[in-house]
Amino acid sequence: MALKRFWTALLPSLRRLAPLSTAPAAREQPGAGSGAVPGHGAAETVRPPVPAVDFGNAQEAYRSRRSWELARSLLVLRLCASPALLARHEQLLHFARKLLGQRLFDRLMKMTFYGQFVAGEDQESIRPLIQHNKAFGVGSILDYGVEEDLSPEEAERKEMESCTSAAERDGSGISKRERQYQAHHAFGDRRDGVISARTYFYANEAKCDCHMETFLRCIEASGGACEDGFSAIKLTALGRPQFLLQFSDVLTKWRRFFHQMAAEQGQAGLAAMDTKLEVAALQESIAKMGIASRAEIEGWFRVETLGVSGTVDLLDWSGLVDSRTKLSQHLVVPNTQTGQLEPLLSRFTEEEELQMTRMLQRMDILARDAYDNVTLDVELARREGWCFGAKLVRGAYMAQERARAAEIGYEDPINPTYEATNAMYHRCLDYVLEELKHNEKAAVMVASHNEDTVRFTLCRMEELGLHPADRQVYFGQLLGMCDQISFPLGQAGFPVYKYVPYGPVMEVLPYLSRRALENSSLMKGAQRERQLLWQELKRRLRTGSLFYRPA
Repeated sequence: MALKRFWTALLPSLRRLAPLSTAPAAREQPGAGSGAVPGHGAAETVRPPVPAVDFGNAQEAYRSRRSWELARSLLVLRLCASPALLARHEQLLHFARKLLGQRLFDRLMKMTFYGQFVAGEDQESIRPLIQHNKAFGVGSILDYGVEEDLSPEEAERKEMESCTSAAERDGSGISKRERQYQAHHAFGDRRDGVISARTYFYANEAKCDCHMETFLRCIEASGGACEDGFSAIKLTALGRPQFLLQFSDVLTKWRRFFHQMAAEQGQAGLAAMDTKLEVAALQESIAKMGIASRAEIEGWFRVETLGVSGTVDLLDWSGLVDSRTKLSQHLVVPNTQTGQLEPLLSRFTEEEELQMTRMLQRMDILARDAYDNVTLDVELARREGWCFGAKLVRGAYMAQERARAAEIGYEDPINPTYEATNAMYHRCLDYVLEELKHNEKAAVMVASHNEDTVRFTLCRMEELGLHPADRQVYFGQLLGMCDQISFPLGQAGFPVYKYVPYGPVMEVLPYLSRRALENSSLMKGAQRERQLLWQELKRRLRTGSLFYRPA
Protein backbone atom coordinates (compact mmCIF):
# COMPACT_ATOMS: atom_id res chain seq x y z
CA MET A 1 0.00 0.00 0.00
CA ALA A 2 2.84 2.37 0.76
CA LEU A 3 4.24 1.87 -2.73
CA LYS A 4 0.87 2.37 -4.35
CA ARG A 5 0.29 5.62 -2.45
CA PHE A 6 3.81 6.68 -3.37
CA TRP A 7 3.22 6.27 -7.10
CA THR A 8 -0.24 7.85 -6.92
CA ALA A 9 1.36 10.92 -5.34
CA LEU A 10 4.48 10.95 -7.51
CA LEU A 11 3.10 10.37 -11.00
CA PRO A 12 1.36 13.74 -11.40
CA SER A 13 4.80 15.26 -10.81
CA LEU A 14 6.59 12.82 -13.12
CA ARG A 15 4.15 13.47 -15.95
CA ARG A 16 4.96 17.17 -15.75
CA LEU A 17 8.73 16.79 -15.65
CA ALA A 18 10.46 19.97 -16.83
CA PRO A 19 12.96 22.39 -15.30
CA LEU A 20 10.21 25.07 -15.18
CA SER A 21 6.51 24.36 -14.80
CA THR A 22 5.30 27.18 -17.09
CA ALA A 23 6.81 29.36 -19.74
CA PRO A 24 6.98 33.09 -18.97
CA ALA A 25 4.04 35.15 -20.15
CA ALA A 26 4.59 37.04 -23.39
CA ARG A 27 4.06 40.79 -23.53
CA GLU A 28 1.59 42.37 -25.95
CA GLN A 29 3.48 44.11 -28.72
CA PRO A 30 2.83 47.71 -29.77
CA GLY A 31 0.69 47.98 -32.86
CA ALA A 32 -1.12 44.68 -32.33
CA GLY A 33 -4.87 44.70 -32.24
CA SER A 34 -6.76 43.76 -29.11
CA GLY A 35 -7.25 40.30 -30.47
CA ALA A 36 -3.65 39.74 -31.51
CA VAL A 37 -1.72 36.89 -29.96
CA PRO A 38 1.73 37.98 -28.75
CA GLY A 39 4.64 36.09 -30.26
CA HIS A 40 6.24 35.51 -33.57
CA GLY A 41 3.13 33.80 -34.91
CA ALA A 42 1.06 37.02 -34.86
CA ALA A 43 1.23 38.30 -38.42
CA GLU A 44 -0.36 41.65 -37.55
CA THR A 45 2.36 42.53 -35.02
CA VAL A 46 4.90 45.00 -36.41
CA ARG A 47 8.24 44.55 -34.66
CA PRO A 48 11.27 46.81 -34.85
CA PRO A 49 14.51 45.43 -36.29
CA VAL A 50 16.80 43.72 -33.79
CA PRO A 51 19.69 46.04 -32.78
CA ALA A 52 23.22 44.70 -33.02
CA VAL A 53 24.71 43.67 -29.68
CA ASP A 54 28.29 44.79 -29.02
CA PHE A 55 29.92 43.12 -26.00
CA GLY A 56 33.10 45.15 -26.49
CA ASN A 57 31.57 48.62 -26.09
CA ALA A 58 32.57 49.48 -22.52
CA GLN A 59 30.75 52.82 -22.50
CA GLU A 60 27.40 51.22 -23.34
CA ALA A 61 28.01 48.17 -21.13
CA TYR A 62 28.55 50.33 -18.02
CA ARG A 63 26.11 53.14 -18.81
CA SER A 64 24.08 52.08 -15.78
CA ARG A 65 27.02 52.24 -13.34
CA ARG A 66 28.56 55.14 -11.45
CA SER A 67 32.33 55.48 -11.43
CA TRP A 68 32.73 54.36 -7.81
CA GLU A 69 30.82 51.18 -8.67
CA LEU A 70 33.23 50.51 -11.52
CA ALA A 71 36.17 51.03 -9.16
CA ARG A 72 34.61 48.63 -6.64
CA SER A 73 34.11 46.00 -9.35
CA LEU A 74 37.74 46.36 -10.41
CA LEU A 75 38.93 45.98 -6.83
CA VAL A 76 36.73 42.99 -5.98
CA LEU A 77 37.42 41.13 -9.23
CA ARG A 78 41.15 41.76 -8.84
CA LEU A 79 41.11 40.43 -5.27
CA CYS A 80 39.19 37.38 -6.48
CA ALA A 81 42.01 36.71 -8.94
CA SER A 82 44.59 36.35 -6.14
CA PRO A 83 45.16 32.65 -5.30
CA ALA A 84 47.00 33.52 -2.07
CA LEU A 85 44.13 35.69 -0.86
CA LEU A 86 41.45 33.17 -1.79
CA ALA A 87 43.29 30.36 -0.01
CA ARG A 88 43.01 32.31 3.25
CA HIS A 89 39.83 34.31 2.70
CA GLU A 90 37.88 32.68 5.53
CA GLN A 91 40.64 33.39 8.07
CA LEU A 92 40.96 36.97 6.77
CA LEU A 93 37.23 37.59 7.10
CA HIS A 94 37.27 36.23 10.64
CA PHE A 95 40.27 38.44 11.54
CA ALA A 96 38.66 41.54 9.99
CA ARG A 97 35.45 40.97 11.92
CA LYS A 98 37.35 40.54 15.17
CA LEU A 99 39.49 43.63 14.53
CA LEU A 100 36.76 46.00 13.32
CA GLY A 101 33.78 44.82 15.29
CA GLN A 102 30.45 43.76 13.76
CA ARG A 103 29.21 47.21 12.71
CA LEU A 104 32.38 48.32 10.90
CA PHE A 105 32.83 44.84 9.42
CA ASP A 106 29.29 44.98 7.97
CA ARG A 107 30.04 48.40 6.50
CA LEU A 108 33.31 47.18 4.97
CA MET A 109 31.55 44.20 3.39
CA LYS A 110 28.80 46.40 1.95
CA MET A 111 31.45 48.62 0.39
CA THR A 112 33.22 45.64 -1.19
CA PHE A 113 32.23 41.97 -1.66
CA TYR A 114 28.70 42.14 -0.26
CA GLY A 115 27.93 45.28 -2.27
CA GLN A 116 29.27 43.66 -5.43
CA PHE A 117 27.38 40.35 -5.28
CA VAL A 118 24.36 40.89 -2.96
CA ALA A 119 21.43 43.28 -3.49
CA GLY A 120 20.55 44.04 0.14
CA GLU A 121 19.42 42.60 3.45
CA ASP A 122 15.65 42.32 2.92
CA GLN A 123 12.85 42.69 0.40
CA GLU A 124 12.55 46.43 0.88
CA SER A 125 16.26 47.28 0.64
CA ILE A 126 16.67 45.46 -2.68
CA ARG A 127 13.94 47.40 -4.50
CA PRO A 128 16.12 50.37 -5.61
CA LEU A 129 18.69 48.08 -7.28
CA ILE A 130 16.00 45.98 -8.96
CA GLN A 131 14.22 49.05 -10.31
CA HIS A 132 17.50 50.65 -11.42
CA ASN A 133 18.55 47.55 -13.37
CA LYS A 134 15.09 47.27 -14.87
CA ALA A 135 15.35 50.84 -16.17
CA PHE A 136 18.35 49.65 -18.20
CA GLY A 137 16.59 46.55 -19.51
CA VAL A 138 17.78 43.96 -16.97
CA GLY A 139 15.31 41.96 -14.84
CA SER A 140 15.84 40.02 -11.60
CA ILE A 141 15.81 36.43 -10.38
CA LEU A 142 15.42 36.78 -6.62
CA ASP A 143 17.02 34.38 -4.17
CA TYR A 144 17.17 34.65 -0.40
CA GLY A 145 20.88 33.88 -0.15
CA VAL A 146 21.16 32.72 3.47
CA GLU A 147 23.23 29.53 3.89
CA GLU A 148 24.19 27.43 6.88
CA ASP A 149 27.84 27.71 7.88
CA LEU A 150 28.45 24.06 8.83
CA SER A 151 31.76 22.38 9.53
CA PRO A 152 32.72 19.57 7.11
CA GLU A 153 32.14 17.01 9.89
CA GLU A 154 28.65 18.32 10.68
CA ALA A 155 27.78 18.49 6.98
CA GLU A 156 28.87 14.88 6.48
CA ARG A 157 26.86 13.68 9.49
CA LYS A 158 23.69 15.42 8.30
CA GLU A 159 24.12 14.17 4.76
CA MET A 160 24.62 10.52 5.72
CA GLU A 161 21.64 10.57 8.08
CA SER A 162 19.31 12.19 5.56
CA CYS A 163 20.36 10.11 2.53
CA THR A 164 19.82 6.66 4.08
CA SER A 165 16.60 4.97 5.12
CA ALA A 166 15.80 3.85 8.65
CA ALA A 167 16.32 0.21 7.61
CA GLU A 168 19.75 1.00 6.13
CA ARG A 169 20.80 2.93 9.24
CA ASP A 170 19.81 0.23 11.74
CA GLY A 171 21.30 -2.56 9.62
CA SER A 172 18.01 -4.40 9.06
CA GLY A 173 18.02 -3.68 5.33
CA ILE A 174 20.56 -3.53 2.53
CA SER A 175 20.29 -0.73 0.01
CA LYS A 176 19.39 -2.04 -3.45
CA ARG A 177 19.78 1.38 -5.02
CA GLU A 178 22.22 1.89 -7.87
CA ARG A 179 25.67 2.86 -6.59
CA GLN A 180 25.19 6.27 -8.13
CA TYR A 181 22.25 6.91 -5.78
CA GLN A 182 23.75 5.61 -2.55
CA ALA A 183 25.24 7.87 0.12
CA HIS A 184 29.02 7.73 0.57
CA HIS A 185 31.07 9.12 3.47
CA ALA A 186 33.80 10.44 1.18
CA PHE A 187 31.27 12.79 -0.40
CA GLY A 188 29.17 13.59 2.65
CA ASP A 189 30.04 17.28 2.47
CA ARG A 190 28.48 18.06 -0.92
CA ARG A 191 29.92 21.58 -0.81
CA ASP A 192 33.45 20.29 -1.39
CA GLY A 193 34.69 21.59 -4.73
CA VAL A 194 31.30 23.13 -5.58
CA ILE A 195 31.31 26.89 -6.04
CA SER A 196 28.46 27.55 -8.46
CA ALA A 197 25.49 26.32 -6.47
CA ARG A 198 24.05 26.52 -3.00
CA THR A 199 23.95 23.31 -1.00
CA TYR A 200 21.17 22.56 1.47
CA PHE A 201 21.50 20.00 4.26
CA TYR A 202 18.41 18.37 5.69
CA ALA A 203 17.75 19.11 9.37
CA ASN A 204 14.08 18.29 9.97
CA GLU A 205 10.60 18.77 8.53
CA ALA A 206 10.11 22.09 10.32
CA LYS A 207 13.22 23.45 8.60
CA CYS A 208 11.87 22.36 5.21
CA ASP A 209 8.63 24.18 5.95
CA CYS A 210 10.67 27.29 6.78
CA HIS A 211 12.47 26.99 3.44
CA MET A 212 9.10 26.71 1.68
CA GLU A 213 7.83 29.86 3.42
CA THR A 214 11.05 31.65 2.42
CA PHE A 215 10.54 30.64 -1.22
CA LEU A 216 6.94 31.89 -1.11
CA ARG A 217 8.04 35.25 0.31
CA CYS A 218 10.71 35.43 -2.38
CA ILE A 219 8.04 34.83 -5.06
CA GLU A 220 5.90 37.58 -3.54
CA ALA A 221 8.88 39.94 -3.50
CA SER A 222 9.67 39.10 -7.12
CA GLY A 223 6.08 39.77 -8.16
CA GLY A 224 5.99 43.05 -6.27
CA ALA A 225 9.30 44.32 -7.62
CA CYS A 226 8.69 43.83 -11.34
CA GLU A 227 6.03 42.53 -13.69
CA ASP A 228 7.87 39.48 -15.04
CA GLY A 229 10.50 38.51 -12.48
CA PHE A 230 11.68 35.06 -11.44
CA SER A 231 12.53 33.40 -8.13
CA ALA A 232 15.19 30.75 -7.52
CA ILE A 233 13.98 27.55 -5.83
CA LYS A 234 16.03 24.45 -5.07
CA LEU A 235 14.25 21.15 -4.47
CA THR A 236 16.86 19.85 -2.03
CA ALA A 237 15.59 22.48 0.43
CA LEU A 238 12.11 20.92 0.50
CA GLY A 239 12.66 17.42 1.88
CA ARG A 240 14.94 14.52 2.73
CA PRO A 241 17.50 13.92 -0.04
CA GLN A 242 16.90 10.19 0.55
CA PHE A 243 13.66 10.50 -1.40
CA LEU A 244 15.21 12.39 -4.29
CA LEU A 245 17.87 9.68 -4.53
CA GLN A 246 15.19 6.99 -4.50
CA PHE A 247 13.09 8.79 -7.12
CA SER A 248 16.16 9.08 -9.35
CA ASP A 249 16.93 5.40 -8.80
CA VAL A 250 13.39 4.40 -9.77
CA LEU A 251 13.44 6.53 -12.93
CA THR A 252 16.82 5.11 -13.96
CA LYS A 253 15.80 1.46 -13.43
CA TRP A 254 12.42 1.92 -15.13
CA ARG A 255 14.08 3.50 -18.17
CA ARG A 256 16.75 0.79 -18.25
CA PHE A 257 13.99 -1.84 -18.23
CA PHE A 258 12.47 -0.12 -21.28
CA HIS A 259 15.78 -0.16 -23.14
CA GLN A 260 16.29 -3.82 -22.17
CA MET A 261 12.94 -4.64 -23.78
CA ALA A 262 13.97 -2.54 -26.80
CA ALA A 263 17.20 -4.53 -27.19
CA GLU A 264 15.19 -7.77 -27.21
CA GLN A 265 13.16 -6.31 -30.09
CA GLY A 266 16.31 -5.36 -32.04
CA GLN A 267 16.19 -1.62 -31.26
CA ALA A 268 19.34 -1.22 -29.20
CA GLY A 269 21.19 2.08 -29.59
CA LEU A 270 18.33 4.14 -31.02
CA ALA A 271 17.65 7.64 -29.74
CA ALA A 272 15.07 7.83 -26.95
CA MET A 273 12.24 9.22 -29.08
CA ASP A 274 12.99 6.84 -31.97
CA THR A 275 12.61 3.71 -29.83
CA LYS A 276 9.14 2.15 -30.10
CA LEU A 277 8.26 -1.26 -28.66
CA GLU A 278 5.75 -3.58 -30.27
CA VAL A 279 2.99 -4.04 -27.70
CA ALA A 280 2.34 -7.72 -28.49
CA ALA A 281 6.01 -8.66 -28.04
CA LEU A 282 6.25 -6.51 -24.93
CA GLN A 283 3.24 -8.24 -23.34
CA GLU A 284 4.79 -11.61 -24.08
CA SER A 285 8.13 -10.65 -22.48
CA ILE A 286 6.53 -9.25 -19.32
CA ALA A 287 4.35 -12.34 -18.92
CA LYS A 288 7.37 -14.65 -19.26
CA MET A 289 9.17 -12.73 -16.52
CA GLY A 290 6.29 -13.43 -14.15
CA ILE A 291 5.72 -9.78 -13.29
CA ALA A 292 1.95 -10.12 -13.72
CA SER A 293 -0.66 -12.37 -15.28
CA ARG A 294 -1.43 -12.07 -18.98
CA ALA A 295 -4.92 -10.74 -18.23
CA GLU A 296 -3.50 -7.98 -16.06
CA ILE A 297 -0.88 -7.09 -18.66
CA GLU A 298 -3.47 -6.82 -21.44
CA GLY A 299 -5.36 -4.33 -19.26
CA TRP A 300 -2.35 -2.04 -19.10
CA PHE A 301 -2.14 -1.53 -22.87
CA ARG A 302 -5.48 -0.04 -23.85
CA VAL A 303 -6.42 2.09 -26.83
CA GLU A 304 -7.48 4.98 -24.59
CA THR A 305 -4.05 5.13 -22.94
CA LEU A 306 -1.71 4.15 -25.81
CA GLY A 307 -3.65 4.94 -28.98
CA VAL A 308 -3.99 2.58 -31.93
CA SER A 309 -0.37 2.51 -33.15
CA GLY A 310 0.37 -0.85 -31.52
CA THR A 311 3.67 0.50 -30.18
CA VAL A 312 4.92 1.99 -26.91
CA ASP A 313 7.55 4.72 -26.69
CA LEU A 314 9.41 5.87 -23.58
CA LEU A 315 6.77 8.46 -22.65
CA ASP A 316 3.99 5.85 -22.95
CA TRP A 317 6.12 3.53 -20.84
CA SER A 318 6.52 6.10 -18.07
CA GLY A 319 2.79 6.74 -18.16
CA LEU A 320 2.02 3.08 -17.46
CA VAL A 321 3.02 3.39 -13.82
CA ASP A 322 -0.09 4.96 -12.33
CA SER A 323 -3.28 4.06 -10.53
CA ARG A 324 -5.15 3.31 -13.78
CA THR A 325 -2.92 0.44 -14.88
CA LYS A 326 -2.30 -0.84 -11.34
CA LEU A 327 1.25 -1.57 -12.41
CA SER A 328 2.30 0.25 -9.25
CA GLN A 329 1.32 -2.88 -7.31
CA HIS A 330 4.08 -4.82 -9.08
CA LEU A 331 6.94 -2.29 -9.48
CA VAL A 332 9.57 -4.96 -10.04
CA VAL A 333 12.27 -5.06 -12.68
CA PRO A 334 14.88 -7.70 -13.51
CA ASN A 335 18.37 -7.18 -12.08
CA THR A 336 20.65 -7.09 -15.12
CA GLN A 337 23.41 -8.93 -13.24
CA THR A 338 21.50 -11.61 -11.32
CA GLY A 339 18.43 -11.95 -13.54
CA GLN A 340 16.22 -11.92 -10.42
CA LEU A 341 13.17 -9.69 -10.13
CA GLU A 342 13.70 -6.89 -7.59
CA PRO A 343 11.35 -4.22 -6.26
CA LEU A 344 11.95 -0.80 -7.73
CA LEU A 345 11.58 0.87 -4.35
CA SER A 346 12.18 -0.37 -0.83
CA ARG A 347 9.35 -0.03 1.64
CA PHE A 348 9.12 3.03 3.87
CA THR A 349 8.57 3.27 7.59
CA GLU A 350 5.45 5.17 8.64
CA GLU A 351 7.55 8.25 9.46
CA GLU A 352 9.40 8.11 6.11
CA GLU A 353 6.12 7.82 4.22
CA LEU A 354 4.80 10.90 6.03
CA GLN A 355 7.99 12.86 5.25
CA MET A 356 7.83 11.82 1.59
CA THR A 357 4.18 12.89 1.31
CA ARG A 358 5.03 16.28 2.80
CA MET A 359 7.91 16.66 0.35
CA LEU A 360 5.65 15.93 -2.62
CA GLN A 361 3.24 18.53 -1.30
CA ARG A 362 6.06 21.11 -1.21
CA MET A 363 7.31 20.44 -4.77
CA ASP A 364 5.68 20.07 -8.14
CA ILE A 365 8.52 19.20 -10.50
CA LEU A 366 11.66 17.08 -10.79
CA ALA A 367 14.47 18.22 -13.08
CA ARG A 368 16.09 16.13 -15.81
CA ASP A 369 19.08 16.80 -18.02
CA ALA A 370 21.01 15.69 -21.14
CA TYR A 371 19.89 15.66 -24.75
CA ASP A 372 17.61 12.61 -24.69
CA ASN A 373 15.80 14.00 -21.67
CA VAL A 374 15.37 17.40 -23.30
CA THR A 375 13.78 15.78 -26.35
CA LEU A 376 11.51 13.68 -24.14
CA ASP A 377 10.40 16.71 -22.10
CA VAL A 378 9.64 18.69 -25.25
CA GLU A 379 7.62 15.81 -26.70
CA LEU A 380 5.69 15.33 -23.44
CA ALA A 381 4.81 19.04 -23.45
CA ARG A 382 3.51 18.71 -27.01
CA ARG A 383 1.36 15.70 -26.17
CA GLU A 384 -0.15 17.02 -22.98
CA GLY A 385 -0.47 20.63 -24.08
CA TRP A 386 1.44 22.36 -21.29
CA CYS A 387 4.10 25.05 -21.56
CA PHE A 388 7.65 23.84 -21.90
CA GLY A 389 10.28 25.91 -20.09
CA ALA A 390 13.92 25.15 -19.36
CA LYS A 391 16.89 26.90 -17.81
CA LEU A 392 20.04 25.54 -19.43
CA VAL A 393 23.21 25.55 -17.31
CA ARG A 394 26.53 23.78 -17.71
CA GLY A 395 26.42 22.32 -14.18
CA ALA A 396 27.97 23.02 -10.81
CA TYR A 397 28.85 19.50 -9.63
CA MET A 398 30.91 18.20 -12.56
CA ALA A 399 34.25 17.75 -10.76
CA GLN A 400 32.62 16.25 -7.67
CA GLU A 401 30.41 13.90 -9.71
CA ARG A 402 33.41 12.63 -11.69
CA ALA A 403 35.42 11.96 -8.52
CA ARG A 404 32.40 10.28 -6.91
CA ALA A 405 31.93 7.95 -9.90
CA ALA A 406 35.59 6.90 -9.78
CA GLU A 407 35.52 6.31 -6.01
CA ILE A 408 32.22 4.42 -5.77
CA GLY A 409 32.49 2.55 -9.06
CA TYR A 410 29.83 3.60 -11.53
CA GLU A 411 30.00 5.03 -15.04
CA ASP A 412 31.13 8.65 -15.15
CA PRO A 413 28.00 10.63 -16.13
CA ILE A 414 29.96 13.79 -17.00
CA ASN A 415 31.15 14.79 -20.46
CA PRO A 416 34.85 13.91 -20.78
CA THR A 417 36.14 17.39 -21.71
CA TYR A 418 35.19 21.06 -21.48
CA GLU A 419 34.80 21.09 -25.26
CA ALA A 420 32.43 18.10 -25.11
CA THR A 421 30.39 19.88 -22.42
CA ASN A 422 30.12 22.94 -24.65
CA ALA A 423 29.07 20.77 -27.59
CA MET A 424 26.35 19.08 -25.49
CA TYR A 425 25.14 22.44 -24.15
CA HIS A 426 24.89 23.89 -27.67
CA ARG A 427 23.21 20.73 -28.99
CA CYS A 428 20.50 20.88 -26.32
CA LEU A 429 20.13 24.63 -26.78
CA ASP A 430 19.83 24.28 -30.54
CA TYR A 431 17.12 21.64 -30.19
CA VAL A 432 15.09 23.85 -27.85
CA LEU A 433 15.51 26.90 -30.10
CA GLU A 434 14.20 24.85 -33.04
CA GLU A 435 11.18 23.98 -30.89
CA LEU A 436 10.57 27.64 -30.09
CA LYS A 437 10.31 28.42 -33.79
CA HIS A 438 7.21 26.22 -34.03
CA ASN A 439 5.83 26.47 -30.48
CA GLU A 440 4.82 29.79 -28.91
CA LYS A 441 4.16 28.01 -25.60
CA ALA A 442 7.83 27.13 -25.14
CA ALA A 443 10.61 29.25 -23.59
CA VAL A 444 14.24 28.83 -22.56
CA MET A 445 16.68 30.68 -20.34
CA VAL A 446 20.31 30.59 -21.45
CA ALA A 447 22.06 30.86 -18.08
CA SER A 448 25.66 31.38 -19.11
CA HIS A 449 28.62 33.69 -18.54
CA ASN A 450 30.21 32.33 -21.70
CA GLU A 451 30.27 35.07 -24.34
CA ASP A 452 30.64 32.50 -27.15
CA THR A 453 27.49 30.71 -26.02
CA VAL A 454 25.54 33.96 -25.93
CA ARG A 455 26.79 34.84 -29.43
CA PHE A 456 25.80 31.34 -30.64
CA THR A 457 22.30 31.89 -29.26
CA LEU A 458 21.92 35.30 -30.90
CA CYS A 459 23.08 33.87 -34.22
CA ARG A 460 20.62 30.95 -34.07
CA MET A 461 17.80 33.29 -33.04
CA GLU A 462 18.43 35.38 -36.15
CA GLU A 463 18.57 32.30 -38.39
CA LEU A 464 15.33 30.91 -36.94
CA GLY A 465 13.49 34.23 -36.95
CA LEU A 466 13.11 34.37 -33.16
CA HIS A 467 12.63 38.02 -32.22
CA PRO A 468 13.52 39.26 -28.71
CA ALA A 469 10.06 40.85 -28.49
CA ASP A 470 8.58 37.32 -28.55
CA ARG A 471 10.10 36.84 -25.07
CA GLN A 472 10.78 33.17 -25.62
CA VAL A 473 14.56 33.27 -25.24
CA TYR A 474 15.86 34.63 -21.93
CA PHE A 475 19.42 35.17 -20.73
CA GLY A 476 20.76 35.02 -17.17
CA GLN A 477 23.94 36.00 -15.32
CA LEU A 478 24.91 36.52 -11.69
CA LEU A 479 24.67 39.92 -10.00
CA GLY A 480 28.11 41.52 -9.93
CA MET A 481 29.47 39.48 -12.82
CA CYS A 482 29.45 39.84 -16.61
CA ASP A 483 27.71 43.21 -16.83
CA GLN A 484 29.39 43.54 -20.24
CA ILE A 485 27.05 40.73 -21.40
CA SER A 486 23.86 41.48 -19.45
CA PHE A 487 23.41 45.20 -20.06
CA PRO A 488 24.15 45.29 -23.82
CA LEU A 489 21.58 42.48 -24.20
CA GLY A 490 19.02 44.35 -22.11
CA GLN A 491 19.55 47.65 -23.88
CA ALA A 492 19.12 45.88 -27.24
CA GLY A 493 15.71 44.58 -26.12
CA PHE A 494 16.57 40.97 -25.23
CA PRO A 495 14.99 39.56 -22.04
CA VAL A 496 17.96 39.28 -19.66
CA TYR A 497 18.03 38.73 -15.90
CA LYS A 498 20.47 39.00 -13.04
CA TYR A 499 20.47 36.33 -10.32
CA VAL A 500 19.89 38.63 -7.31
CA PRO A 501 20.62 37.18 -3.85
CA TYR A 502 19.70 39.07 -0.70
CA GLY A 503 19.99 38.54 3.06
CA PRO A 504 21.85 39.75 6.19
CA VAL A 505 25.61 40.20 5.84
CA MET A 506 26.73 37.46 8.21
CA GLU A 507 24.23 34.94 6.86
CA VAL A 508 25.31 35.30 3.22
CA LEU A 509 29.05 34.96 3.88
CA PRO A 510 29.07 31.35 2.56
CA TYR A 511 27.48 32.66 -0.66
CA LEU A 512 30.11 35.40 -0.91
CA SER A 513 32.88 32.84 -0.45
CA ARG A 514 31.54 30.85 -3.40
CA ARG A 515 31.29 33.96 -5.58
CA ALA A 516 34.91 34.83 -4.85
CA LEU A 517 36.02 31.29 -5.71
CA GLU A 518 33.90 31.21 -8.85
CA ASN A 519 35.52 34.40 -10.15
CA SER A 520 38.93 32.77 -9.70
CA SER A 521 37.78 29.77 -11.76
CA LEU A 522 36.52 31.99 -14.59
CA MET A 523 39.80 33.79 -15.13
CA LYS A 524 39.40 34.33 -18.89
CA GLY A 525 36.00 35.98 -18.62
CA ALA A 526 36.94 37.91 -15.48
CA GLN A 527 40.11 39.23 -17.12
CA ARG A 528 38.12 40.57 -20.07
CA GLU A 529 35.63 42.12 -17.67
CA ARG A 530 38.42 43.87 -15.74
CA GLN A 531 39.88 45.20 -19.00
CA LEU A 532 36.54 46.71 -20.01
CA LEU A 533 35.99 48.21 -16.54
CA TRP A 534 39.41 49.85 -16.60
CA GLN A 535 38.82 51.05 -20.16
CA GLU A 536 35.59 52.79 -19.15
CA LEU A 537 37.14 54.35 -16.03
CA LYS A 538 40.01 55.78 -18.09
CA ARG A 539 37.53 57.15 -20.65
CA ARG A 540 35.60 58.95 -17.92
CA LEU A 541 38.81 60.39 -16.52
CA ARG A 542 39.88 61.66 -19.95
CA THR A 543 36.50 63.19 -20.76
CA GLY A 544 35.91 64.74 -17.34
CA SER A 545 32.87 62.55 -16.67
CA LEU A 546 34.21 60.82 -13.55
CA PHE A 547 31.15 61.99 -11.61
CA TYR A 548 28.74 60.63 -14.21
CA ARG A 549 25.31 59.71 -12.83
CA PRO A 550 23.11 57.27 -14.78
CA ALA A 551 19.89 58.88 -15.97
